[in-house]
Parts: sequence; structure tokens; C-alpha cells
Amino acid sequence: MGDAVTAGSEHPTVLTVVLNWRTAEMTLRAVAAAERAMLGIRGAITVVDNDSGDGSFESILAATRGRERVRVVQSGHNGGFGAGNNVGIRLGLPDGSLPDFVYILNSDAFPAPDAIAVLLAYLQAHPAAGLAGSYIQGSDGEDHVTCFRFPSVASEFEGAARTGPISRLLAHRAVPLGVPAVSGQVDWLAGASLMIRHEVVDEIGLFDEGFFLYFEETDLCRRARDAGWQTHFVRESRVEHIGSVSTGMKAWGRVPGYWFDSRWRYLVKSGGRGHAVVATLAHISGGLILRTRRLIQPRLGADPPRFLRDLTAHALRQIRTKRTDPAA
Repeated sequence: MGDAVTAGSEHPTVLTVVLNWRTAEMTLRAVAAAERAMLGIRGAITVVDNDSGDGSFESILAATRGRERVRVVQSGHNGGFGAGNNVGIRLGLPDGSLPDFVYILNSDAFPAPDAIAVLLAYLQAHPAAGLAGSYIQGSDGEDHVTCFRFPSVASEFEGAARTGPISRLLAHRAVPLGVPAVSGQVDWLAGASLMIRHEVVDEIGLFDEGFFLYFEETDLCRRARDAGWQTHFVRESRVEHIGSVSTGMKAWGRVPGYWFDSRWRYLVKSGGRGHAVVATLAHISGGLILRTRRLIQPRLGADPPRFLRDLTAHALRQIRTKRTDPAA
């Protein structure tokens, strides 16, 4: 880890990146909120259209014409969340310089007027922190859980079983951390409102584009930790988040294949193929416990349709297939 040379910068620059995929109207609302939150901060806003193909790029470009702090670009290929954000990060600021900080904002997230400034001030005051994320609420005022522990074999078992004695025994390994009452260090944060020192990007690289969607923030925070950087939750930075609009997660029936791909990739990267196999066996074991309980208590929450079968089939395919990419 470096000495966080930007931490003492008197006038740091921030590049805000907003990724759009077929949510033009909502993206424009997020951009307007970001413009207000960027007042008094040097930098710019880059909107990346992730090859929406529905006229989003043209409509956002037309709506932002003349707004000098906003640039709209086309990714040319929908490579997922990380790849799309990487397009904006690689471009840097409009004058060609690199920003001191990159701020990732979801297209369905709307920062309070001081939300970006609070994250910036926090990172400047905490030189060991390489990433910082906001306190997220829904439009109904409900807290969103965005703070997590890194996944492990134990968390896979606990999260799948969702059974009182097991969850109590493994509470210290459960992935969700709830919503902390105060700002401080966590393992990883959801990427709806996430500020990153550019120094961290220089050291560990951008988002891994092998993740199409999900686990890319987990991987980024883990790589930052391995390089000596901390990730912090900042309670005072407030952002409204609708959630799952562009991903369609709320409308999921069966879990899509890319979720299983991302999960497997993360587990292999963090511990090797053997770790991924053991973690998957733990998840299957926990899932079977839950299904046994549901025979007695059918009102218990169930997994999505065919989830355990799909998880097992995906793991078997990965085990049988020799991949050239060691993280696949």
C-alpha cells in the first residue's frame, strides 16, 4: 500500500461514473442528483451507456447537451457492471488527466446533496481506507443492507441452512453485516455508491471483467484488502436507492446462469478450485437442511425455483471442464 498521497490534497478531483443499461429516465435522475452533490468539488461525471440498444444513449446525450460537467459515452459492448464502469474509469477526466478519486454511482441511486463530499472528506481523513461507501435507504425510507463479510465455507453453509441454531453458532461468519450504527471498516460494500482512491486502482487494477454481474465489488474489495487497503462504510453519506431496476433481480424466478458463474469465479479467485468445491458442498448441505425443515414448516422462506439443482449442475460442469482461465 502506498502513502495515500491524495489524502492531503487540498483540491482533489473526483470522477463520477454512472452506468446505464436501458434505464435512461432513471439514469438522468441519478445524474442530476450527482451534479448537485458535485457542487464545489473539482471533477466531472461520465455516463456510460452499456450498449442498451433501446435509444438510451441518444436520449441521455440529448438531455445532457450543454451540461459541461457531464460526458456521455457508449461502451459498444455489454460486458456487465464491471466492464461498463471500467470504460468510464479508463477515460479519466475530460481534460485527459486522472482523477484523485473515482465515485461509482448506480443509475437507480440518488445521492443527497452532501453525499459525495462526505465520502471524499472521509477518505481524506482516513488514509488507510482505499474505498468508502454510503448509507443506503430505499425510496420508502427502509434501510438497505450494503455491508458484508467476505464469503467463506462457513457462510455458505449458514446462508443456505437459515436455521436458528446453525445461524446462532455461525453468526460471526454470516455474510450480511446489517446496517452499522456508525461509520467504520467492513470487508466489502455493495457498489451502488462507492468511492475509490485512484491510487488503489493503480495498484490493484480495475474491476475484473470476468464477472458479468454480482461479486465484482466483493472481488475488488478483497483485492484491495490483500494489497493493504481498508474498505469503510460511511453512515453520514446518504443515498436513496431503488435497487435491482437495471438488473431485473426483483423479477427473477430462476436464478440466471451468470450469477452462478460469478459466484464460482469469486470462490476460485479467493481460495482455489478446491475451496470452490468445498464451499459449494457446504451450500448444498445447508440447502438440504432447509428443505428438510420445510417439510415440517412449509411456510419457511424457500430458495428460488430449482436453485439447489442449478447450483449443483453448475458446479459439476465447472469441475468437469478444464478452463484456461485459472479464475474461471
